[in-house]
Amino acid sequence: MAMFTASRAGGLLKSFFPVSAGFISKTSGTSGAHFKKNAVFIRACSGSVLQRIEEKKEEAIVGGGQKRIDAQHRKGKLTARERVKLLCDPESFVEYDMFMEHNCTEFGMENQKFTGDSVVTGQGTINGRVCFVFSQDFTVFGGSLSSAHAKKICKVMDKAMLVGAPVIGLNDSGGARIQEGVESLAGYADIFQRNVMASGVIPQISLVMGPCAGGAVYSPAITDFTFMVKDTSYLFITGPDVVKTVTQEDVTQEELGGAKTHTSVSGVACGAFENDVEALAMIRDFFDFLPLSNKSPSPIRESDDPCDRIIPNLDTLVPFDSTKAYDILDVIYPIVDDGEFFEISPDYARNIVVGFGRMNGRTVGVVGNQPTEAAGCLDINASVKGARFVRFCDAFNIPIITFVDVPGFLPGTHQEYGGIIRHGAKLLYAYAEATVPKITVITRKAYGGAYDVMSSKHLRGDFNYAWPTAEVAVMGAKGAVSIIFRGKENIEKYEAEYVDRFANPFPAATRGFVDDIIKPHMTRKRICRDLEVLATKKLENPWKKHGNIPL
Repeated sequence: MAMFTASRAGGLLKSFFPVSAGFISKTSGTSGAHFKKNAVFIRACSGSVLQRIEEKKEEAIVGGGQKRIDAQHRKGKLTARERVKLLCDPESFVEYDMFMEHNCTEFGMENQKFTGDSVVTGQGTINGRVCFVFSQDFTVFGGSLSSAHAKKICKVMDKAMLVGAPVIGLNDSGGARIQEGVESLAGYADIFQRNVMASGVIPQISLVMGPCAGGAVYSPAITDFTFMVKDTSYLFITGPDVVKTVTQEDVTQEELGGAKTHTSVSGVACGAFENDVEALAMIRDFFDFLPLSNKSPSPIRESDDPCDRIIPNLDTLVPFDSTKAYDILDVIYPIVDDGEFFEISPDYARNIVVGFGRMNGRTVGVVGNQPTEAAGCLDINASVKGARFVRFCDAFNIPIITFVDVPGFLPGTHQEYGGIIRHGAKLLYAYAEATVPKITVITRKAYGGAYDVMSSKHLRGDFNYAWPTAEVAVMGAKGAVSIIFRGKENIEKYEAEYVDRFANPFPAATRGFVDDIIKPHMTRKRICRDLEVLATKKLENPWKKHGNIPL
């Protein structure tokens, strides 16, 4: 307060009072008595302004009031400000537009104004790295989006793109503010436009921590990663009442758009957490894997895990019987630094595993077929899940490590009618388009077109390896022999011959389609060494406005 001098107060008052009023003009008199009189008035006015500022700040901090805050807590939910405080480093959050209010005058809204309206916006740091945050306040009009609300979000998104820093949205909103009509819809469209402009420029993370309905769902859908909180968050275009009216279906909010639905059935969400506190803590951990922008290098964190560490258990992991399953996570966890792997969408399209780890301290994206689910076959959902992840890694300079054990694309009318050709092509397109370092390890099966799709040498794989257990062929021995030797006797003899000639890593190795056949225990050492070599990789695609991925 002591720094708020009379001269500064005078400058402030000039914006409120005309110079002709004589309060602070040079023509208002030069006598000592008159100056003292003006100084007393200035101090009184500046004091009242400062008092009003503090009062407004206090109003903004309590949002919709203590009763609504208590109601939020009874539901097991934190308030918007409590969430920001947990997400950001202590004392790092700088708030913008705390004093902003809506300007709606319809339906008596001019008498219902809350300082800051229904969203908290600003920038802070997470583990010392800058990010921009908006946190919707359900205690104010149910977190509904007004024109002012939208402008606040757009402002932080604009700033984030300007400086190259991620945006994290904490969503807890009942949707568009009905009293504002089309103006609130326009606000949503303004946000959507920025989501699209920011896509591939800065990472965008959505954490759904309450209801998210109608137009509100499309912003999280455009962002790179969407997470939810179990039992308290929902995502749906139309609620259960509308569904009942239109389709006569009886469905609960949880069944229609809860965390379980979107993490395991629809694939809209990448994961779900038990409560607000766990969710915010996990987002802090997840944030550390991501670069700040598409112009930033992949993050590097110091690690005590030796880059040349040998992993003997991998030598006996793959069963001798090729029809028996093993868990690809038992390959991934030992290979990445300190066994830390952040899996994305673990409950959706479980036949493919995607997520982030570190190799010699550097963030890498990991993709692997999962033999324990549908024998690791690629289907529609797995292809889409893998393609989206690969494209994110490519957009943000994150090297991609691929572990291959794929017997092919899943057969059946359901897959064909659903467009497996088009959806499978998405994964093919993503790998072929990617210019980041790509290292591939074939652990066992690599059959048919799926061999090509999974970051093969033909799709500009930088280093491609095979384990001794690898089988690179058009199809499995039994199927191949039944076609080649149809109608002949002693077909088992031909099957053994086919295995010896084709179902092993040598056909690919002799043609240069894999760079080496390596012992499994050496995998981490080889990958870490290759990543060092590829750190200076420079590869550009032909200029284009954008490609036309088979959506």
